[in-house]
This record gives sequence, C-alpha cells and structure tokens, in this order.
Amino acid sequence: MNTAELLIKCLENEGVEYIFGLPGEENLHILEALKNSSIQFITTRHEQGAAFMADVYGRLTGKAGVCLSTLGPGATNLMTGVADANLDGAPLVAITGQVGTDRMHIESHQYLDLVAMFAPVTKWNKQIVRPGITPEVVRKAFKVAEKEKPGAVHIDLPENIAAMSVEGKPLRIDNREKIYASYRSVNAASLAIAKAKNPLILAGNGTIRAQAADILTDFATRLNIPVANTFMGKGAIPYIHPLSLWTVGLQQRDFITCAFEQTDLIIAVGYDLIEYSPKRWNPDGTTPIIHIGTNSAEIDSSYIPTVEVIGDIADSLDEILKRCDAKGTQCDRTGKATPFAVSLRNEIREDYEQYAHDEGFPVKPQKIVYDLRQVMGSEDIVISDVGAHKMWMARHYHCESPNTCIISNGFAAMGIAIPGALAAKLVNPNKKVVAVTGDGGFMMNCQELETALRVKTPFVTLIFNDNGYGLIGWKQMNQFGSTSYVDFSNPDFVKFAESMGLKGYRVTSADDLIPILKEALEQDIPSVIDCPVDYRENIRFSRKSGDLSCTIWE
Repeated sequence: MNTAELLIKCLENEGVEYIFGLPGEENLHILEALKNSSIQFITTRHEQGAAFMADVYGRLTGKAGVCLSTLGPGATNLMTGVADANLDGAPLVAITGQVGTDRMHIESHQYLDLVAMFAPVTKWNKQIVRPGITPEVVRKAFKVAEKEKPGAVHIDLPENIAAMSVEGKPLRIDNREKIYASYRSVNAASLAIAKAKNPLILAGNGTIRAQAADILTDFATRLNIPVANTFMGKGAIPYIHPLSLWTVGLQQRDFITCAFEQTDLIIAVGYDLIEYSPKRWNPDGTTPIIHIGTNSAEIDSSYIPTVEVIGDIADSLDEILKRCDAKGTQCDRTGKATPFAVSLRNEIREDYEQYAHDEGFPVKPQKIVYDLRQVMGSEDIVISDVGAHKMWMARHYHCESPNTCIISNGFAAMGIAIPGALAAKLVNPNKKVVAVTGDGGFMMNCQELETALRVKTPFVTLIFNDNGYGLIGWKQMNQFGSTSYVDFSNPDFVKFAESMGLKGYRVTSADDLIPILKEALEQDIPSVIDCPVDYRENIRFSRKSGDLSCTIWE
C-alpha cells in the first residue's frame, strides 16, 4: 500500500461520498487509488467549481465536502471556493498535489508553498511529509473542519510521498460531546429577558448548523418575541410564523431596521458578526445583547454582550425556557402584545405582495423572486449567486425550512450558484433545485453545467439578465450618480444551453416565468432560463429606504 491508497482509506473512514476536482500530474497516485474506492470522483471543469461544490455539500450535510486539485495553478484556482467555505462556516477539506520534497529547496516548475498560501483562508492546513502520519493528518483535518465554527482545512501531498510504501490504518473517529452552558449564564439570560419590554431575536446561520430551528421557533412562540434572520439564517423560523420579521442584512435601511431601533434587548442566537455587521444595527453599542452560541462572541465595539450563553444552542434555549416557565422569573411573555412587530410584519408583507401581479417587462426583480417562491415547495432548494439579484433574493425569498435558500454572505463569492446547485442535487436528488444567478455570475462557472449533465443532476439555472454587473452599478449610482465599466454583452443563453445538450428557455413577458419554471423543473436534464430584469428597481428601493421613517412604531 502506498500513501495515496492509505489517504483514500482514511477518507472512506470519514464517510466521504464524493471528491470534486480535476486530475493532474501531481495527484495521479490519488486518482489511481480512487479506482477501487467507494468514493465517487466527480471531474469538474474548473477547480473553483470543485471547491464550491464541496462548500455547498458541507453546508447542507454538516459533513466536510472534499475537493482535489493539482499543484500551482490548480491550487490557486481552488482558493476562492476554499476561502468562501471558511468565512461562511462550511466544513471543507481541500487536498492538493505537490512537487516532490526533493524539489522544494530549488526553483521548480509550478511550485508554490501551498501551506503558506492556504494559511490565511483555512482553519488548519498541513503537508504530509512522512507517509506514516497520514491517518493523523486526515483525522485532524476532518475534526477541525467540522468543529464549531466549521470551516476549511487543507492537506498538501507531495508526489514522491504519495508513491511511498506505508503500513497503517485509519484512526477511530471520536465522538464529539456536546458542551452545555453554565447555570449562571442561563439564569442571567432569563432575568434579562424578564426585564425587557421589546426584545428581538436575531437568528444566524449557527442556529441552522446546530439544528436548533424547531426549538428557536418554540422559544419565540412561547415568549412572544419577534425574530429576524440573517441572509444565512433563512428558515431558522418559518417565514409564515406570525412573529417572523423575515430577513435582515441589507446595507440600505429597510422596514426591519425599525425593529432594531425600537428594541431594548437583542437576543442573538447562532449569530456570527460576518453575517451582518453589528455596526449597522447597533452603531453606538448601547443596545443590550444576549449572545447564545456554541462559541464566545467576537470582539466588536458594537457587539459587547451583557450575557453570553455558551454551549449547545438548542439546549441553551430549552434551559432558558424552563427558567422562564418557573414561578417567579416573570419572563414568560405569552399573551403580551408586541404591537410594533405586528405592524412591522404587515408593512413587510404588503411590500412583498404588491408585485404578485406586476406585468412590467423586463421583469422587476421582486416579481421574479415572488414567482420563484410560488413554484418552489417548502423543502426545495435555491442557491443564490452574488450580485444585485442576491439582494432581492435575500429580501424577498422567504423560507419555511432551514437550508432551503443558500446564500454566500461571508466571503460573498460570485460563481457559487451553478456548482452549488449540482452539489445540492447530489445531496437531495428528490428535491427541486434552482441556481439563481446574474449574467455576470453565470459566465464565471457556467462550464459546470456540462458536469451537471454528465453526472445526471438536473436542476434549473435562472439568470437575471441585465447585460452588466448590476450590483456594482447600483452602488455607483448611489454614490456617484452614474455608472462606469459595468456593462457587457452576453451570448444567446438559450442557444448556449442547447449547444451543451441542455434545455434553454427565454422569458418574453412577465406572465411567462411561472409556466417556464414549472416546465423546466420537470426536465430530466439541466435547464437554463434567460429572464431579462428591470434593475431600475434598485435605485427606487434605495430612494424609498432613504425616506423610511420608523415614527409609526414609536
């Protein structure tokens, strides 16, 4: 047995189902070892696509997704997706080939110090310098990647080490014990809730990673506390729940901004500062905060909790509820009115539903998102790319269940939607999956549609087409009153899809979208929908948000 074969046995031991990547000279021994493995190797068309697939696989399963590249340019191509997983809290293990150790001390073809290069974008990374340490390196890699807060790790395997003979076996996987919050912190949190007149829950992605959505919903319901979720916290509470204030996180003021201005206590559950900077919702740092998470709060002048409840999130919420139900705590808020939240929800819903029958063309982004929501089931999955459409997806695509709308909002990397949708369909073959992307993001990783066709993962790609980088144009207009360097031309997306053996559709009126979506979702091959979008709505929204007043809730 050589080191590459032992590596694959260790990956099998970790329960790895797929490795996404590209073949190269320096990972040939790994590819050879995979021939006799239960792991399916999925050959992608670009290393960035491979990393994004591993990224989304990790988000949806909680198990580290694995991606593979060769050295040099293969490894540099991998980095964007690795960084995305690391900042967004997705468990990922990246494996790179490398020159032999006998070439590292001299200038060598395609050689880069990959351990140094990956250090800023990973939780941990290591080069296998001796065959015998392989089981320890792999076990640590998965343990670190999957431990809260999850993220990316990197393993570098020189080609001469990969070929060396070795004796060894995978290490036993140790059980991760839950950590529970202290009695003192739980009691302090319940007392703070008892004193608050207008508390507000801010639910982040950690709530979903901890599988605490159900208990959070129960917590909010029994204590009668409204909930706003971050972009990556969608589904932490069903959007149809009367206490759900939907999604917060836009840079412009929005209706939900008023909830933060009215509250006298923020209960941050599974919230990470990278999801939505506290400087936007607590700029002077004066609003009291209860931090409920698996890890201690990060240091930020606008986020200094008065109470930190550190431990298993579901258990912490349950223990606070028990104390709120106990005689004398007086923090059971059942039946207490929350008029500002009720009024706020009505305003949000009215704004959302006003586009249901809009007939404008090109189609308004609000209308596209509204129609998409009508077609998708409560457990179906959308993967949003990054661009102007992401702002509208974040604001208007609402979720009943966790992990049904995946938005990259830590690293916020363009190009994630199509490879991410492929991974989502692999994980959930019986669910409908839609990649929502702009024309800019589409052209970054559209080559992975060939991969999707080859590995038989039918999903729909919905393109918001405006012939430009709409989000940057939006920001330029807000700041300078004009745009520059953001316009481009596109190929015929329908013919592009057909040339790849896919199904292509073009929206020519606002009434087209729902029937096209329904038909596309029934196809047994990937489909592409070209939908012209009217991004004049971006500036209209900015002007409207600038005029927003919260006085009606005072």
